[in-house]
Amino acid sequence: MQVFVTARAEKNFSSIVDYIKNKWGAPTAHEFIKKVDDMLVLLKKYPLIGQKESENIRGFQITPQTRVLYRIKNDRIIIVSFFDVRQHPDKK
Repeated sequence: MQVFVTARAEKNFSSIVDYIKNKWGAPTAHEFIKKVDDMLVLLKKYPLIGQKESENIRGFQITPQTRVLYRIKNDRIIIVSFFDVRQHPDKK
């Protein structure tokens, strides 16, 4: 399966990385990026690993604070959003 990242998800990801970098420094931001890369490899192998969030959306916890939301369409995994509860604790 191929993984595609929406523009919204790219923006979310960049925002989270910037937040981590500003709050805890570049090494922690790089650790987060590595976790996301590892998660994408795992997701390619096991696309149904995420919890069903709604009819077409699945979610996968990357860190205790960060979740990825994605959908599967044909032979593609489409990353819809990265969600950071530290920045928006009331939203999902």
